[in-house]
Amino acid sequence: MRVSGERVFQARRLLIGASVASLGLLALPALADDISSQASPNPVCSRPELVQAPQDDVERWLVRSMLASQCYEYQARAVSIDSLGVRTLALSHRINDGVRQQVVQHLDGPSISVERRSQAGRLAWFVPDSSPDERASPEAWALHVEQFYAVTIENEERIAGRVASRLRFDPFDENRYMHTWWVDEETGLLLKHELRDAQERVIETFQMTQLQSPELYDGPLVDEEGREEVDAALDVNWLPDGFVAQPALITGDDPLPQRFYSDGLASISVFATPVADQPLVSGVYTLGVSSVAIELVEFDDEPWQLVGIGELPAAQVRRIVQSIELGAPPS
Repeated sequence: MRVSGERVFQARRLLIGASVASLGLLALPALADDISSQASPNPVCSRPELVQAPQDDVERWLVRSMLASQCYEYQARAVSIDSLGVRTLALSHRINDGVRQQVVQHLDGPSISVERRSQAGRLAWFVPDSSPDERASPEAWALHVEQFYAVTIENEERIAGRVASRLRFDPFDENRYMHTWWVDEETGLLLKHELRDAQERVIETFQMTQLQSPELYDGPLVDEEGREEVDAALDVNWLPDGFVAQPALITGDDPLPQRFYSDGLASISVFATPVADQPLVSGVYTLGVSSVAIELVEFDDEPWQLVGIGELPAAQVRRIVQSIELGAPPS
C-alpha cells in the first residue's frame, strides 16, 4: 500500500520519531557531556585487526569492517537510491574526546542535517548470557550474523576510486533481505551497500562517490555504561529467528511504549501511540527502504496505533505488529 498527502506526512513523522528514539548505537553530540560523565574508555581503535589484511577470512572481514566504522574519521560524498528517489549526501564522521559524531547532510531539496548510525553493521547485544563487554564485541556480532546469513567473499571491484572487496550476505530464510557490501581494502570502511529482495530486485543502493582522507583515530572511544534494554509497556510475541532485543536510550518525560530489535544487519522498531485526530490507515506500505505496518487496536477503551518500521519484507513487519500485546501505558 502506498499513501499520499497528509497520511504520508504523518507516516514520515512516525518514521522519524522511531528512528530518533532508537539511536542508541551512536553517541549523539547533544548527549556527549552526559555520556562522558558515566562512561569508561575503550581501546578498540588500537586493535591490530584494523591494519591487518583479512584476505579470505570472512569473520575477520566482518570484524575489521565493524571496527573501521567506529574508528576512522572521514568526510565523504554519497548517493542513496530507493523507492523515494535519488538523494545526494554529505557524510562526516568525527571523534571528539572519544565520542563518535556522525552527521548526514542532505544536499538535495531543503537543507536537512541528521544523526545516523554507522553503516557497517550494528554494534549491539547478541550474547544474552555473557558480560556486557562480550555482548558488544565485534566478534559476537560477526558470529551472530553468520548464523542467519551465508557470507561469501567475491571479486574485487573499484568503488569511489578505491579498491574494494565484495561481501555477499544471503539469508537462510525468507524473513529478511539479501545484503551486499563493498568494503575498502585499505581501511575496511563500507563504500557501497546494496539491498535485494527474494527475487534479487534491488531495493536500495547506498554508495560513496568520494572518500576524503580517512584517518585512524589514535585514542580510546567512550563506552557507555548502564545502558539497558527498553522496558516498554508492550510485548512482541513473534519475531524472525535471530532478531534480538537491543538496548537504547529513550529520552523525554513520557516516552512511547517501544522496542527495538536487530539481527545484526536489519533492524525493526515497534511502538504504540494513542490515535490522533487523523489516524493512519491499518495496513502495510513502503517509505524508502523501510516497510511500515499499522494496526489500530482498542486498549482501556481508547484507540491506539501499533506501528512497526523495519528493513524487512512487508509481510514480516506486519506479522510482527499483529503479534504485539499492549500492556498498561506508561504513567
